Amino acid sequence: MKKTISFPHLGDYYIPISEFLKRTTKANIIPSPLITKKTISIGSKFSPDSVCLPFKYNLGNFIESLNNGANILFTAGGGCRYRYYAEVTEAILRDLGYSFKFHSIMTNGKIDIKKVYQDFKNINSNLKLTTFIHSGIYTLLFIWNMDKIDKIIRKNIGFEIEKNSHIKLKNKMLKDFINTKSIFKLNLLYFKYKHLFKKISIDKPKNCLKVAIIGELYTAMEPFSSYFLEKELASMNIEIKRYTNLSYLLWQKRLLRRYLLRRTKKYCKYTLGADGLDNVYRTLDVIKKKYDGIIHTKPFGCTPEIGAIPIIQKICQEYEMPIIFFSYDVETSDEGIKTRLEAFYDLLNIRRKKK
Repeated sequence: MKKTISFPHLGDYYIPISEFLKRTTKANIIPSPLITKKTISIGSKFSPDSVCLPFKYNLGNFIESLNNGANILFTAGGGCRYRYYAEVTEAILRDLGYSFKFHSIMTNGKIDIKKVYQDFKNINSNLKLTTFIHSGIYTLLFIWNMDKIDKIIRKNIGFEIEKNSHIKLKNKMLKDFINTKSIFKLNLLYFKYKHLFKKISIDKPKNCLKVAIIGELYTAMEPFSSYFLEKELASMNIEIKRYTNLSYLLWQKRLLRRYLLRRTKKYCKYTLGADGLDNVYRTLDVIKKKYDGIIHTKPFGCTPEIGAIPIIQKICQEYEMPIIFFSYDVETSDEGIKTRLEAFYDLLNIRRKKK
């Protein structure tokens, strides 16, 4: 049987992840289909009621991939109760009658490089350690460069003169990233496209509205799960800042933990789990940078964010910072989100005029 690998969808990150799997396993790679309402419908049908929304999205992804011919599945998760979901996911899929091999990148909430390499070696017996390391560095650099470009896009996409010019250029950039195997050339491409993005014609006022997105990591990075929040904000001519990306989660988060505790000691004595502490710090950072408002997103029932919300509310009240909370579940409606977002936009405009 031909080895066919799949994994859950997460924004555009499926592109560098697919390349890494392709270069190291030499297997057939089929990323999960783009998330739709069908995905969450399937995932919810077979998920326990108590699990969070990202679990349901991922389970729906896996079922769609298995139906498309995948027989090897990869997952990752940590930081909160999601670290325990790999075993639950595998049990559900086997109960449904699927036959597959299941690999988790995380062990006890951390990445065990030796174990991961051995898992890949079991799939591709010819895999050399040097190839694995080189592909890993290439993938991390791919993600790092992509995240840096995304920051430029969020600042300017709401003010582009030619519609979709940022997205078109980004798609071209990602294709060029894929077509190079050289780490050095990948860096050259980054600087080339950084220059091209800055040349895109925009009509951006100096005093434009600026909004920061904080909250749970999945709803921050997967556009469908947040009902394409960033796209809606861009259509309102708002500059967007989003803190959470894969670069932050893979290496920056661990390095910043002590710094975050020190900066938030007035409000937090301990970490709150997952990104809870991070979002308390981000609230303070947004206020310091004088943004116009904050949007906090999370799946319904996300325990770390539930713990962080009262602290964030207190800080926003102290500094009179407008904030809106979106808690997503299976029953969340597009119209409800848009209505609340439009009201928040009106609030920010009124507040700006008063100033």
